[in-house]
Amino acid sequence: MGLELYLDLLSQPCRAVYIFAKKNSIPFELRTVDLLKGQNHSDDFVQVNPLRKVPALKDGDFTLAESVAILLYLARKYEAPDHWYPQDLQARARVDEYLSWQHTALRTSCTRTMWQKMMFPIFLGQRVPPETLANTLAELDRCLQLLEDKFLKDQDFLAGPHISVADLVAITELMHPVSAGCDIFKSRPKLAAWRQRVEAAVGEDLFREAHAVLMKAKDLPPADTAMKERLKPLAQLFL
Repeated sequence: MGLELYLDLLSQPCRAVYIFAKKNSIPFELRTVDLLKGQNHSDDFVQVNPLRKVPALKDGDFTLAESVAILLYLARKYEAPDHWYPQDLQARARVDEYLSWQHTALRTSCTRTMWQKMMFPIFLGQRVPPETLANTLAELDRCLQLLEDKFLKDQDFLAGPHISVADLVAITELMHPVSAGCDIFKSRPKLAAWRQRVEAAVGEDLFREAHAVLMKAKDLPPADTAMKERLKPLAQLFL
């Protein structure tokens, strides 16, 4: 059996892995894991990833969890072009710096924004207190400012003149609030120009393909009682 990627494209790190693999012509078998249906808790999936999270990778007898580890494994095994994860010590350190920051900063605020603006009221039928949403949007704005000032600066991409895995991880995060109707790029021309460069480097068709599931999330039918109960522990993390 060749490379298998276990993904749900509603998940931002899954989209980053998907785009990277497709863009670099890495052959893989897509194994879709529907998080909303709880498929990440199935016995079959737990054999692949006991952490019950996506993305997950299976390469023969080798399994791997965590999106950053998977991206770097793919970059090294398939000898992706150097700009994705540079050999230069300091350029690589810049990529590592962003990857170390984002998962407790931008990911949290982007995920909470999507759930509070869209998934709670539309999918779960649950009201979000206005002050809770206001605090989340303020934290998102703070993270976006840091993204511009600390990481992007006046560069074309987050780690320098060329696209890297840092940019993939960042753009897939930012599309979460976009899917919920937040025009986070409108008042940020520098960030909007960066987004255009990332989409162009990836390819607009691939970018749209990877985000199709997410952009249709607002049209999901309301969750039934059983699904609401199953999602309750997860949903509480996003309030």
